[in-house]
Amino acid sequence: MTSQAHAVDALRRIAYLLERAQEPTYRVRAFRSAAATVEALDADELRARVDAGTLTELRGIGKVTALAVAESLSGETPVYLRRLEATGGAPVAEGGADIRAALRGDLHSHSDWSDGGSPIAEMADAAAALGHEYLALTDHSPRLTVANGLSAERLEKQLGLVEELNHRDNAVRVLTGIEVDINEDGTLDQSGHLLSRLDVVVASVHSKLRMSSDDMTRRMVTAIADPHTDVLGHCTGRLITGSRGTRPPSEFDPEIVFAACARFGVAVEINARPERLDPPKRLLRLAVEAGCLFSIDTDAHAPGQLDWQAYGCERAAACGVPIERIVNTWALDDLLTWARHRTAGG
Repeated sequence: MTSQAHAVDALRRIAYLLERAQEPTYRVRAFRSAAATVEALDADELRARVDAGTLTELRGIGKVTALAVAESLSGETPVYLRRLEATGGAPVAEGGADIRAALRGDLHSHSDWSDGGSPIAEMADAAAALGHEYLALTDHSPRLTVANGLSAERLEKQLGLVEELNHRDNAVRVLTGIEVDINEDGTLDQSGHLLSRLDVVVASVHSKLRMSSDDMTRRMVTAIADPHTDVLGHCTGRLITGSRGTRPPSEFDPEIVFAACARFGVAVEINARPERLDPPKRLLRLAVEAGCLFSIDTDAHAPGQLDWQAYGCERAAACGVPIERIVNTWALDDLLTWARHRTAGG
């Protein structure tokens, strides 16, 4: 590996560890932007600018990132990276180690095609580094315009890109997917024809979260009964911390909703994002009692967030979720067979 490639890797590793530690987005973006600039430079120009101290004249490179590049080119591990590695290597959550070891992949992630911050290939590389066998790419559906949701045409293009990516020699299989909005009447925000072509469909409520319990229950059950739905995403929609503030959980009848999930074979997502941790443990225990399947997902919008699964694993262990009922502990063929069975309405 060239010294330039070492510098790029160091910058991206710093960004990854900052994401993992839930540091502000602007700080993460600074290192990812610097990595992109350094990677695009001619090697001789990079060396000349480092020697002349003019690297900061380039767009996206500041004093801190320039120092990290200079240290990398001199054969050292950047001090910034060493500090992060020394303080950021501990597990992000205690407990659930057996469940985390059993997980084979993540069924809910976003790329820069919607509201994620990184290209699909970078998300796949990060998943492979974590030991994942598969990663479902589930960018948003068109209704969620604030998240740059994918139109049918853009989703078609993404399917082609994922196919090309999977034809390369990759350590992880990228599964085609979508996080599809559940409309107010319970229908799904994408054509059935396109949904039937995807490996994994996560259906989530993102609007009118404060509708009445009866209406929300009907809305969710209608979506769960749709044969294209594989996973019910962040079922209460709550926010418990983070830059977007807090939000109370939606109201619905959990016994009816989880009974529907169990009947139709839809997995209840254990959303591991620290600002969500959804469903609450009380509801998670009810879903276990109802006999539901589960999927422990990060809802990652950046590579470093893929390491948040441990938060979900800890909650799953605390609530007695059986490992065999967690679909992303299953081998890829078994997972895809289950999802296809759902799409066929079986």
